[in-house]
Amino acid sequence: MKKTEREKGFTLIELMVVIVILGVLAGLIVPRLTDKPERARVVKAKMQIENISMALKQFKLDNGFYPSTEQGLQALVSKPSGGQELKYYPEKGYISQIPKDPWGNEYIYIYPGEHEDFDLLSLGADGKEGGDGFDEDIGNWEIQ
Repeated sequence: MKKTEREKGFTLIELMVVIVILGVLAGLIVPRLTDKPERARVVKAKMQIENISMALKQFKLDNGFYPSTEQGLQALVSKPSGGQELKYYPEKGYISQIPKDPWGNEYIYIYPGEHEDFDLLSLGADGKEGGDGFDEDIGNWEIQ
C-alpha cells in the first residue's frame, strides 16, 4: 500500500458532527416522549371524575339529593348511615370502590359545590391547590 492512499474511516470532525446532530434530535424528541405519561394521568383523572360524577348523579336520581360532604364519596360504595333517609340504595352500591387519582391522592368531594351542584376534584400532580401545567387542579366543572 502506498502512503498517499487515504485510509478508510471517519475523522474526528465527522464523528463530532454526527454526535451533535444526534444530540439535537434527542433534544427535540425526548421532551415530547417524557410528558406523555403525565398527559395520560390527566386524561385518566378526567375519566375517573366523569365516572364518579355519573354515580353521584345516579345517587341523586334515586334519592332526590346528593351525599353530604361528611358522607363523602364513600356513600357511593356503601349505604351511608345518618343524614337524610334514602329512598333506594342498590345492594352492591353505585360503584365498587373509590379510586385514588392517578397521582395516588384522594379525590375531593364538596356538596354543595361552588361551581356545580357538587364539586369533585383532583389536586393534580403536586397534590396541592392551584398550580400550572400538570400540577393544575382538575375539577368536574372544567370537564366537557
